[in-house]
Amino acid sequence: MTSKFSTTSWWLLMLGSLFIAGFSYRYLAPHPMIPPGIAANLMAKPWIFVHAGAASTALLLGPFQFIARIRSKRPKLHRWMGRTYVVACLVGGVSGLFLAVGCTAGPVARMGFGSLAACWLIANVQAWRLAMAGRYAEHRRWMVRSFAMTFAAVTLRIYLPIAPMLGYDFLPAYVAISWLAWVPNLMVAELYLNRAGLRRRPSPSRTPVAP
Repeated sequence: MTSKFSTTSWWLLMLGSLFIAGFSYRYLAPHPMIPPGIAANLMAKPWIFVHAGAASTALLLGPFQFIARIRSKRPKLHRWMGRTYVVACLVGGVSGLFLAVGCTAGPVARMGFGSLAACWLIANVQAWRLAMAGRYAEHRRWMVRSFAMTFAAVTLRIYLPIAPMLGYDFLPAYVAISWLAWVPNLMVAELYLNRAGLRRRPSPSRTPVAP
């Protein structure tokens, strides 16, 4: 992070991730209170607990993957955090697919959440594969995309209270949010990749190592 803008952005991402992750870990407590809308999901048990734990862990670790100082000074720490992050995303993505199937908000919402889970899985598999191949510049691009979708856990919870404040009924708003929670995030990620030049930067030739 070399500019005031990027540092401020990182802290906003970090604070949002920390708050939502801490809030979501409540599902791992004994006898958690599950909101009625989530409890109505046909796949809520056990997948909401698996998803909450995995996605929250990914949220906590994701921002640290973008700190250049950790990558350069503590490469082993970066790799271990990266492994944990990707595994958490993969578990969160698979459990997210099950939850999408059980969503009771209709086919459009099921498609929205299901597409998020599928794209999240693809991004993390790509990031892992490229790191294993030593193609680190491309790896970083896919990690940006991955975290854009991980951060959907935060944007989802921003949109949910805003919708009724604007006078929208819950169900149609929720259907729209199933897409709005992550598609704009990916668009912002792509704009960032273009602006930062990460899209066109060639990967240096390096010996492949484990991520």
